[in-house]
Amino acid sequence: MSQPASEGPRRGPAYNGRVIAPLPALVVYSRPGCHLCEDTRDLLVALLSERGAAGLAVPPVVECDIETNDDWLRRYLLTIPVVAYGGRELELATSPAKLRRFLTEVLDGA
Repeated sequence: MSQPASEGPRRGPAYNGRVIAPLPALVVYSRPGCHLCEDTRDLLVALLSERGAAGLAVPPVVECDIETNDDWLRRYLLTIPVVAYGGRELELATSPAKLRRFLTEVLDGA
């Protein structure tokens, strides 16, 4: 079905004329009462805010409580907080420098 000439082509969200697909979620594996997890959550908020202000990609963040899934509990109990994106994981994600580098690598391909 063609569109009237006055409307022009319809496009999804665009950036500089390119259509951009939504990013997959950045996953944070944590558990209640984990102070390191809380610190990592706060650090992620700050780092993602910096990325957004710089016009860089910012994925949605999903937090997964490892106590709600036996597989996650076995896998991550000794290494939380764990940040995962695109098949890559950063265990004990508490260092600002390591977390910033991880985000740059997985989101920008650097």
